[in-house]
Amino acid sequence: MVREIASLGVPVSSLLVVPDYHRQGRSMLDAGFRDWLGGLREKGHEIVLHGFFHQRARRPNESARDKLITRFYTDDEGEFYDLGYEEARALIEEGQRDFATHGFRPRGFIAPAWLLSAEAERAAIDAGMTYTTTLRRVRDFVARQEIHSQSLVYSVRTSWRRGVSLGWNRWHFGRLTNNALLRLSLHPPDISHPEIWRQIREIIIVALADRRPTTYAAWLEDSVIPSEAEGSRGVSMPLAIEKSRRCDKSFTVAPRDPSTPLRSARDDTSSFSS
Repeated sequence: MVREIASLGVPVSSLLVVPDYHRQGRSMLDAGFRDWLGGLREKGHEIVLHGFFHQRARRPNESARDKLITRFYTDDEGEFYDLGYEEARALIEEGQRDFATHGFRPRGFIAPAWLLSAEAERAAIDAGMTYTTTLRRVRDFVARQEIHSQSLVYSVRTSWRRGVSLGWNRWHFGRLTNNALLRLSLHPPDISHPEIWRQIREIIIVALADRRPTTYAAWLEDSVIPSEAEGSRGVSMPLAIEKSRRCDKSFTVAPRDPSTPLRSARDDTSSFSS
């Protein structure tokens, strides 16, 4: 997917890397994967810590809401959804140590399915992470600022989810085109579905008419972020794309050309997730 997206004019991204996906083994122990990741970093891509196991065990006596979020919204992937402070910080710091051993020092932490408890977010801050994202927001821990930006994202597990995703993202793209931050979150299976991939290509091509790619970290460093919510005149556009089961991918597309005219236009779980 990295090659395909690059061919459309998106050369850099934020790569969301899972340290030990579903307990199948440490990603950093794979020399080929490390070399691939390091090569992308040299080209300007950002490495982001993305959970640890990307997996959440079901709890006894869960509420209907918890079941809806952790089993329907996401398929038992919400690892940090209800973690306490100590457990969350231990996992985050273990991920940091694992990555640092091989020369990777991520600044951002993004929880699987964007599900992050308040205690887990506090743990991420105390562990030295500088930002996180949710479905609808980017949270800058350094500036203590929250940027409203609904991410476009697809769910392809079933045909009905794919159909809903196409309509949902078509509508949101029109609504968010002029937002300060335009995000597109992709997962590896997305490219296997022609109708999904066709829409993704169209969205990227249209968006790049007046935006340029960057990463979350670079965007947060360089941008003067308005306080207005979605729909305000924008300065940049992030595009989040999951690359593989070990590595998710986030692209950020930076400032709009101010000479171009504007085009018309806490529940972070009000969309479908893969």
